[in-house]
Amino acid sequence: MLILVGFLIVILSVLGGYVGAHGKLGALWQPYELVIIGGAALGAFLVGTPARTVKATLAAIPAVLKGPQYKSQDYLDTLSLIYELLNKARREGFMALEDHVEKPAESPLFQNYPKVLADHHLVDFITDCLRLMIGSNIEPHELEPLLELELEKHHEEAMAPAHALEKVSDAMPGFGIVAAVLGIVITMGSIGGEITEVGAHVAGALVGTFLGILLAYGFIGPLATAVEVRADKDARMFEAVKTALLSCLRGYNPKIALEFARKTLPSDVRPGFAEFEQHLKTVK
Repeated sequence: MLILVGFLIVILSVLGGYVGAHGKLGALWQPYELVIIGGAALGAFLVGTPARTVKATLAAIPAVLKGPQYKSQDYLDTLSLIYELLNKARREGFMALEDHVEKPAESPLFQNYPKVLADHHLVDFITDCLRLMIGSNIEPHELEPLLELELEKHHEEAMAPAHALEKVSDAMPGFGIVAAVLGIVITMGSIGGEITEVGAHVAGALVGTFLGILLAYGFIGPLATAVEVRADKDARMFEAVKTALLSCLRGYNPKIALEFARKTLPSDVRPGFAEFEQHLKTVK
């Protein structure tokens, strides 16, 4: 919501100031300038961006309008699932988790949390970690760098759309200049004609520069930042899971391990200590 409000403020401020200074809105309507700038930017984006990142970027733009992927309840559900898994491992041994890890879709523990189960990236991360804990005598200091490497790779992929948008934003002023130069070429071709016609062509050329800069710093750049912020916030879920599992591997009981994980969460989604403890009492 704030993103749309911000875009609206940009538009109203720029156009309001322009009209207030006795500018005519009709002079800004230069559709062919938009074709040049937008088409060149889109083409350059497709040339310099892998197909996977193109798809991720197209998905990230509408997704960022919805806010972070994980809300408070999602963190609570995920930590509750981890608590159930670790409790079962503590009572029956880690081998008791083998069926749950190999077939999470058929696991009654995972089925208690359908939204978590629907997130295949998160489920894969949880099950891969537990698989290492089940199938080997791996030490915490050996598992931690593996998890860090996986989180780093996941974060790099999540940030790819933001980086792609940043590159487009950086290029927009340049494409605005391209549109302006072409406008000047047209202007030079009309020299000797009506002065009003020459003036209109010059205005159109200047609008190209204006649009390139405005789109870069008023829209695409801030959008890239919003995508980056969303990716950073969503990465906290994986960090919390990693902290809980490593704490358990270090010998802490499930409640303490989950408390360590709770501490890693951002304050706006982190449940209070008493609230979290009360919730865990309702979990099997």
